[in-house]
Order: sequence, then C-alpha cells, then structure tokens
Amino acid sequence: MKTKCAVIGYGGMGGWHTEHLLKSDVAELAGIYDIKKERCDLAESRGIRAYASREELLADPEIEVVTVAIPNDVHEEVVVACLDAGKNVICEKPVTLSMESLERMIEAAKRNGKIFSVHQNRRWDVDYLAMKHLSETGEIGEIINIESRIHGSRGIPSDWRGIKQYGGGMLYDWGVHLIDQALMVLGFDGIKSVRCTFEHITNDEVDDGFKLWINYEDGKEAFIEVGTYNFIAMPRFYMRAKHGSAFISDWRENCRVAKCKAWHESDVVPVQTAAGLTKTMAPRDSITLDEYQLERPHSDVHDYYRNFIRTAHGEDTQFVTHDQMRVVLKVIMKAFESVECGEKVAF
Repeated sequence: MKTKCAVIGYGGMGGWHTEHLLKSDVAELAGIYDIKKERCDLAESRGIRAYASREELLADPEIEVVTVAIPNDVHEEVVVACLDAGKNVICEKPVTLSMESLERMIEAAKRNGKIFSVHQNRRWDVDYLAMKHLSETGEIGEIINIESRIHGSRGIPSDWRGIKQYGGGMLYDWGVHLIDQALMVLGFDGIKSVRCTFEHITNDEVDDGFKLWINYEDGKEAFIEVGTYNFIAMPRFYMRAKHGSAFISDWRENCRVAKCKAWHESDVVPVQTAAGLTKTMAPRDSITLDEYQLERPHSDVHDYYRNFIRTAHGEDTQFVTHDQMRVVLKVIMKAFESVECGEKVAF
C-alpha cells in the first residue's frame, strides 16, 4: 500500500513535489494546502485536493508524510506543527535560518518519534555523482581539492529570494546544495575553517553571488562559487587527486578523467610558447597518462522519497541525517560570519 503524503506550499517546489508524488511508486498524494487561495484553486483545477486549512490537513489521519515547501523564514513553525500533529516531515532547503531553530525542529521530531529531514534532491545530480564515484572508488587516488561552480546571468529571481528576512540570497539558495555535495565527497568531519566573500552586483540586500572556501584539518579543500552575473560560465566541477584530475564542463557533459600512470618521463620535450620555452608545463603523453570519460551515473531523484518512506516505516536508515543537516547549516552560518568579519573563521 502506498503511503499518503501531503504538500504544504503549492509554489515552484511545491508543484515539483506534487508532480513527483502523483507518479510515485511508493507514495500517494493526499492533497495540498497553500495560504494563497489562487494556488489552492489551481491545484483543484488540476484534480488535486486542496485542504481548506493547515489544521484540516494535519487532522487527516491517513496522511503519514508532509512535505513543507514554503519560504525559508517560516519553516520552523510549520515543521514543528506538523511533527506535533504526528506526521513525518520533509522540509525544503535550507532547512531553517539558524542553528537554534534547527535544534528545535530536531527536538520536535524526537519528542514525537517521527522522521524529519531536509530535501537534498541535488544528491542525485549526475555531475556530482561522477565526482562522488571518483572519491569513493579511489580511482584517481586520495582527493586533494574539489572546485564546484554554478554560473548564470539573470540575477536573483524577483521574489522572496531577493529579500533578506525571507532567507534570500545565493548562499541559502544554491549554496546549501553545493555545500552538501562537497561534504558528501570530502566528508562531514574534520573541517578546520571557512572563508567566504559575497557579491552584490544586482542586489544590495542579499548576496547574488559568493565564493566559499572550506578547509580540512588534513589539508583537503573545497572551493564553491555561485554567480548570477556570469555571461560565460566556468566549469561545473574540477577535482585534483593524488593520481589524476577530473573535469566536468557543465551538467550536460560527461566527466573527463586524466589518470597518471607514471610520474617521470625519460625525455620531456620543452614546449615553445610566445615568450620562450617551458619544460615545466610541457603536456604529458599516453605513456604516462590515461585519459577517458566516465559513463553518466544512474540517477533517480525519487529515491529520496523511497528512502524517507522506508525509514518512516522502520525499514531503512535516514539518507539525509540530522548530523549532516547540522554541519551544512553550520558551514552556512560560518560563511556569514566570515563575510561579516572579512576573514577566515575557525569551524
């Protein structure tokens, strides 16, 4: 029997969730609720039940899971209300806007014996999965550093994402995903410091771009960059490891890998450049280097719901854990602190 799910918030991501739930093999959409009547009317015009109030939705005993897809600043109040009503809860990212708020949400889940998690759907991005594969398999050795970028040229959408009190800005919007991906590759433990800078090209109130460095005790580093005023985008991913490098130009392309087979060449031929010869930067050849492309990893984003529902039924363990949620949010808080003081901050 499929698990009955409801969605609170029928905007962009709320609509995304409902579409996936309507096609789900593990869940059945019970209905939605939105504070805006026009959105409820829209849902009903599409054959989706719209509850008259949040209270009516939470009073429905058949609903086991509620997905909260509303602006960031009101996540806590709605999530806690759902948990206290005996529902398992999925919350859209960022889970909330402070560490204290997150702890209250986690406590509500524990108090009610319910499952609570944040929707980190970009753990199913195929570009990220290629990087994760290289990290897990050790195919090109121990990771030294990873660079992750998302570049666009349209600024911040003209809605709550551009307003500070609603948790707007690119660090909260895209940053939360890219931080989670980087930590899934390099690890959630052992972070030493965080440094961050903001851009304010099209928006003075919140960041419309940022650069973020995450450094580890063992020397590994993640560099994350989001830009909304880049008319030529830089590569999506670049990774260096002890025995090679990996590169993804954008999410539509396969991962290119260069694996070092031997460090020394018997005779390195210098390269002629405009200003002279260089032996240091001479390219490698097939004797010492293997170059190939990874097959695109399999990905099904609905595995998030499958895992969540199995966990709610005691048949699996939570894929996006409370501790992972804590570390990602702490990196974000430290990034804000770094921007405020203008320097690197200890983690």
